[in-house]
Amino acid sequence: MKIEKINKIAGLFVVFSSLMTAQQHMSLSDCEQAFQSNNLQLLAEQYNINMADADILQAKIWELPQASGYINAYNPEGKRAFDAGKAKGAEISQLIYMGGKKKNEIAFAKSNKELAQLQFSQLLVDLRAQLRTTYFNLYYEKLKFGNTNRQLEYMNDLLAAYKVQSAKGNVSLKDEVRLRSIVIQLKNDKVGINKNILEFEQNLKVLTGIAEDIEPKLSEAEAKEILISQPFGDDTELKRKAIENNADYQYNLKLIDNSRLYAQWQKSLNVPDLNVGAQYDQNSGTFKNEINLMLGIPLPLWKSNKGNVEKANYAIQQNQKNAEFQRLTLETKVQSAYKIWKEQYDQLTEIRTADLNNMDLVYNGMLSNFRKGNVSLIEFADFMDSYRETALQIYDMKNELMESAEQLNQLVQTKIFY
Repeated sequence: MKIEKINKIAGLFVVFSSLMTAQQHMSLSDCEQAFQSNNLQLLAEQYNINMADADILQAKIWELPQASGYINAYNPEGKRAFDAGKAKGAEISQLIYMGGKKKNEIAFAKSNKELAQLQFSQLLVDLRAQLRTTYFNLYYEKLKFGNTNRQLEYMNDLLAAYKVQSAKGNVSLKDEVRLRSIVIQLKNDKVGINKNILEFEQNLKVLTGIAEDIEPKLSEAEAKEILISQPFGDDTELKRKAIENNADYQYNLKLIDNSRLYAQWQKSLNVPDLNVGAQYDQNSGTFKNEINLMLGIPLPLWKSNKGNVEKANYAIQQNQKNAEFQRLTLETKVQSAYKIWKEQYDQLTEIRTADLNNMDLVYNGMLSNFRKGNVSLIEFADFMDSYRETALQIYDMKNELMESAEQLNQLVQTKIFY
């Protein structure tokens, strides 16, 4: 019997150890480091920059020189076929780009790389904001789960005791049902919270590339420091910083320059190119074994690229309007995000630490007094309902404040909090 008991304990220890190893306690900076190393979206986006480098390389390459030659097919005088001894020739030519075509093409390709870099920067900002928000979501959902679980454990014990007393007729069935309703509500809260935890854990796995469940390693003091941090300036200052730093807006500004470079390139395509070459002819020219210089240029009777030039000019105007729209949208978003953050910050700071401590003190006092019979079941049940809702709301308020701060960071894209 002792051996079986030892085996059971050993088996439980193995299970417990496997559960522990399947979880990683990680700080926010640990998650951010894993994110930058492992995030597949980020790694995939990096290849757009590499492809833009390849486009620059391709733009620098000139057309290959062309070589051709000929030999006699039939000599009517000597009545011989392929009389290569008396009639043959060769020529070589090279296309020379005129009007700065290559320079403009290379400049346009370099501008495309700058756009790719800005797109990468914006994706990095968006995904990092998503990572940080998910991390805080998971942190507060875990706190909610622990708080709800503690209440549920006590209420389950209380309900079990009431069932015994109800069966003996010492308490009414109505009291048992009242307690059961609280237990059901707590269980429902627990299921909803656990569902959120699983969703946030899944999101963190995708963002960080870590297969194990991540347990946030964030102390209460660290969380409080994040909550009380404030931006350096008001909404006017934050809008100015966002205009300077927001990669999405900078992308739209760069798109105007990009379309101008494209239009300049298209205009240069109207300039005729020059074909330069040399020709050797053995016997069919004015002189024997003559060497000739070849020059060829298209006749510019009309602009062969007129339609593309016109289209490129319209693209400039379109991108200018889009940039104006993006600026207005960005300023509006920053102003709105700041107002939301300020309102949530003021609302949370109204709740003093002493008030939170008093709430826990009253909660413990109610539990103690109810056990002693100093508080009626109706009073106790009403208090438990109120406490349950308030506890969840406070956690949500803290989480929403952090989310608002992250949204401001995402828009302004520079250090704005103390």
